[in-house]
Amino acid sequence: MSRRTSVEVKPDQSSMATVAAKVGHRAKALGLSFTAVADARAPARTTAVATRFRNHRPALRRLLAGALLLAVLPAMAASSTDTQPPPASSAATPDAAHATTLAQRLLDHLDAGDYAAAEAMFTPRLAASVPAAMLKNIWEGLPRQLGAAQGRGATSVEAGGRGQRVEIPLRYAGGELLARIGVDGGQRIGMFLLQPLTSPSPLPPAADAPYTERDFTLATQRGELPGTLALPRGDGPFPAVVLVHGSGPHDRDETLGPNRPFLDIARGLAAHGIAVLRYDKRTRARPQDAAQPGFGIDDETTSDAVAAVTALRATPGIAPGRVFVLGHSLGGMLAPRIGLRSESAGLILLAAPSRPLLDVLLNQWQNLAANAQGPVRQQAEAAIAALQSGITRLRAGAPLPDADSPLGMPADYWRSVDAVHMVDDARQVLAGGRPLLLLQGGRDFQVMDADWQGWQQSLAGQRGASFRHYPALDHLGIAGTGPGTPADYERPGHVDATLIDDVAGWIQQQR
Repeated sequence: MSRRTSVEVKPDQSSMATVAAKVGHRAKALGLSFTAVADARAPARTTAVATRFRNHRPALRRLLAGALLLAVLPAMAASSTDTQPPPASSAATPDAAHATTLAQRLLDHLDAGDYAAAEAMFTPRLAASVPAAMLKNIWEGLPRQLGAAQGRGATSVEAGGRGQRVEIPLRYAGGELLARIGVDGGQRIGMFLLQPLTSPSPLPPAADAPYTERDFTLATQRGELPGTLALPRGDGPFPAVVLVHGSGPHDRDETLGPNRPFLDIARGLAAHGIAVLRYDKRTRARPQDAAQPGFGIDDETTSDAVAAVTALRATPGIAPGRVFVLGHSLGGMLAPRIGLRSESAGLILLAAPSRPLLDVLLNQWQNLAANAQGPVRQQAEAAIAALQSGITRLRAGAPLPDADSPLGMPADYWRSVDAVHMVDDARQVLAGGRPLLLLQGGRDFQVMDADWQGWQQSLAGQRGASFRHYPALDHLGIAGTGPGTPADYERPGHVDATLIDDVAGWIQQQR
């Protein structure tokens, strides 16, 4: 159980981890481990590259994890655009056998330490994002994280909108990764993603559980999103919660490695007599939508959450006047915006940021450069200069091609993110008489203390604001010891029972 402190009329700090609004890297470099992403599930124009850095030294690990992990998660969602078309002479989609050969050749180059040859196989965009020096740090860092390499598993191939996506399990003494490699029509690799193999599907609720679960289809103006409704047993009507994801193309359980925080929260609250709706995020269920011109943060998250509140209010057995929104990370940042656009009864912000995401991203990258070494530091400094330039041009309203925009994401997307004023929105929600509960873990390395303090200072004296701080919890609400690191996400755990109890108790008080 984690110790908690609570203070009424105070804000919660948000999470920097929501930093990215749409990128998708997760890389581990600098001595480290890596996950690079370019999402091939989306249409031809979509490419996402992401990187998450982790260093074995605690200070650098803390800085790096917060920097790219946050800013990169969303790109995985498929919103970054590859402006380099394949050569006209080789525009044919590669067949599965040829794509498999190219994917295996890439891994062979990496195993042989020929990182220049590996980079030469990338599209220009991916090569710029993950150059040879970074590939070296990434690949050679994996055995330090996962133990000795033990070969590869069986290959599978799936046709994508632009080419073929090859998936190859990579076996290490301490675990397995899945290499997802996208081969485009130009016979180049436009996607390279390393991610933990997904855990088996969760078991259904026990037969004697005080709640049931059923499929729930969320109808929206841009198509349907599949979801699950956890409903307490009995006649109701029950209070209810809509769960809103953090950045990245999350499933309904917000699965990250072996952990499923939204599954834990949904079932934990349902056991307290509170219905919970969770659904697959648009960028996961309908990644093609992210490739549409003008796709912004409201298209990605806000509008679907508003639709979910409306749908849940109309569901039999639900008390329409007692439907709440619980947003995590990016979802927490957007919760006040969702509240202003919906008839929700109150908001719960878990690890949500209080500062503009682009500002947090820049700060994180500056920390990254200050602690990096050698060629990686040089690359980081160059990336920071480009990021600063891109942010300046974005905010000046200047035309900005994707290649010059932060993280390669469309300028329109970033401007939509920059237009979110979460603190002002939270004040408006409170002024309208609806309560806010802000939750923060003390081991959350993705959430800056500046954000937590920002919530407290901004909402101080505001009636209806409450916050809870849990010293032992990480960004997912899972308890641990010592400084938080990305390795925490690779260890199985469950959202802390005290946090769930506090949320349930707060909801039951709102009548």
